Amino acid sequence: MAVIELKDIVKKYQMGDSIVYALDHVNVQIAAGEFTSIVGPSGSGKSTMMNIIGCLDRPTAGQFYLDGKEIGGYNDDELAKTRNAKIGFVFQNFNLLPRLSALVNVALPLVYAGVPEKERLLRAKEILTSVGLGERTEHRPTEMSGGQRQRVAIARALVNKPAIIMADEPTGNLDSKSTYEIMDIFKELNDEGKTVVMVTHEPDIAELTKRIITMHDGKIVQDERR
Repeated sequence: MAVIELKDIVKKYQMGDSIVYALDHVNVQIAAGEFTSIVGPSGSGKSTMMNIIGCLDRPTAGQFYLDGKEIGGYNDDELAKTRNAKIGFVFQNFNLLPRLSALVNVALPLVYAGVPEKERLLRAKEILTSVGLGERTEHRPTEMSGGQRQRVAIARALVNKPAIIMADEPTGNLDSKSTYEIMDIFKELNDEGKTVVMVTHEPDIAELTKRIITMHDGKIVQDERR
């Protein structure tokens, strides 16, 4: 079953006198449990596609189905609730709050979900332990390496138990050793049944996923299952 389906999706912008198509009639299905990378040069539309799949942006035209539901007509509140319940995000720049401990950073999404503090912190600690940071829960991001910060970001993405993980250039700021450690975590999550969708500009990282969708000029030009 397709957990993500884009039907004839268009995203266009007015740039001066011309119209630019960030996505040009894109059709794609991603099944539950797939590990998919989206690749392409800068300006190819891969980040726009990621933002639409992640309910961070709306298409100009076309239909977007998430778990079989067409969500194009959702208002901002409905989109936010859908994001919080179904999708965990991991970003290149980690997007952690520097003055807060790893534990509190990871627990933050549970505040918006209305989970009581004791349970929030317990769940955050369990997930930090699962990504190898059980001994560093009280450290702030500034006291951690890039690889450790990305593990905190992954833990935060997992704390709401989402079915889908969206990762936008998650290894872009990491050294080679940390990169492969982070990719191992994504592989483990996928083996546990999570659907993982990752944008990357690094071909060798895309090679580690089970499916590679290549974008160019807002269109899918190749879709390779491995």
